[in-house]
Amino acid sequence: MAKKKAKNRFFGLTSRVLMLIVAGLLILSYASIVVNPAKVWLISLVGIFFVPLSVLNLILLLWAIKRRSKSFVIPLLALLPAFFFGGRYVQFDSDEDRIARMPHSDNTVRIVSYNVGRFALDEGEFKSRTECADSVFAYILAQDPDIICLQEFHTDNVDNIRSYLRRRMSDYKAEYYLFPTGKGAFGNITLSKLPVKDKGVIKFDGSTNLAIYTDYQQGGKSFRVYNCHFESYSISMSGILRAMVGRDKAVFAETGYKMKRSITRRPKQVDQVFSHIEDCPVESFVCGDFNDNPMSYTYYRMTRGRKDAFVEAGDGFGATFATMWPVLRIDYVLAPESFKVVSHEIPRIPYSDHYPVITEIEL
Repeated sequence: MAKKKAKNRFFGLTSRVLMLIVAGLLILSYASIVVNPAKVWLISLVGIFFVPLSVLNLILLLWAIKRRSKSFVIPLLALLPAFFFGGRYVQFDSDEDRIARMPHSDNTVRIVSYNVGRFALDEGEFKSRTECADSVFAYILAQDPDIICLQEFHTDNVDNIRSYLRRRMSDYKAEYYLFPTGKGAFGNITLSKLPVKDKGVIKFDGSTNLAIYTDYQQGGKSFRVYNCHFESYSISMSGILRAMVGRDKAVFAETGYKMKRSITRRPKQVDQVFSHIEDCPVESFVCGDFNDNPMSYTYYRMTRGRKDAFVEAGDGFGATFATMWPVLRIDYVLAPESFKVVSHEIPRIPYSDHYPVITEIEL
C-alpha cells in the first residue's frame, strides 16, 4: 500500500513538472513577438513551436481534467493567451463575413505574393525550370492580379529578362533586382498592370535577401508595395531527416549555425525596412516571404500600422510553407489599416515549396 502511494506521489509530481515545463515554453513563445532575437536568438525558436506547444498544453489540460487533478490550472493558464493568437494560424470564414466584406466601390487591387523557389521544385513534378516557370506564370495569369510580388525568381540569362517577361506576362510592367550567379540570376520581381510612379531597392548587408518597393496610383489613391524576402534559413528538411537517421553530428552543427545566423540577421533587415516605411509619404503594403511565423518579432514589427490579410479574410489554415503544412505560415500580404481586405486565399498548388498568397483589397 505504501509503495502504491509512493508511486502515485511520484507520478503526480512528474506530471506536474512536465506541465510546468510545457506551460513555461508556451509562455516563452508569447514573449518571442516582442523580444528582439538579435539579442536572445533562442527565444525565436520557441516561437516557431507555438502551435505544437499549444496542442501539447491542450492535451495535458484534457488529461488533467479527466483525472480530476487540480493541476489542470497549469495548462489552462498557459493556454488563455493562445486564444488571442490562434487567429494568426487558422480562420473560420462565414458567408455573413464574406457579404460584410464586399467592396463598396470598384477601386480595388488584386495582389499575388509568391515565393517561386527559383522554379526548381525537386519532386519530379517538372522536367526543367522552364516547365515549372511556365506552369507558375500560367496559374498567375489565370488569377488576373493587378500586382504580382515574386521572391526567389530565377532566370538563366539576366540580359534577356525584359524580353523573357514580355513573352510570358505581356500585360505587366516589371521592376526587379536580381543577384547574378554562375548559373543565371535570382531575386525579387514585382509585376503590375498599374503605372509605376517610383521604385527602389533595399539591400541587406552580407545577404542575397532583399526588399524592393514600387509606387503606384489607382483610383486617385497613391500607395507603395514592398516586396520583401527576409533572411532564409537555407536548410534542407530532407537533409535534417537523413541526419537524424544517420546521427550525423556535423549536419546538426551546421543546421544550428545556419538557424542562428538567420534568426540574428532577420531583425536587422526588418528594422531596416520598417524605418524605410516610416519615411514613406504614402500608404504602404508589405508583401513577401518573411521566413518567420506569426509568433515572431518579424511579424509583430511588420504588422504595426497594417492589417494581416489572412486574419481579416482568411479561411482554414494559413500555412504557406508546403513542406510543413498546416503548421508553418511565413508568407504574407499586409495592407494599410485604412484599406479594406475583401478576400484572401492560399491555393495549395504544387509549383514551389511555398504556396501563393492571393488577396483583394479595396483602397
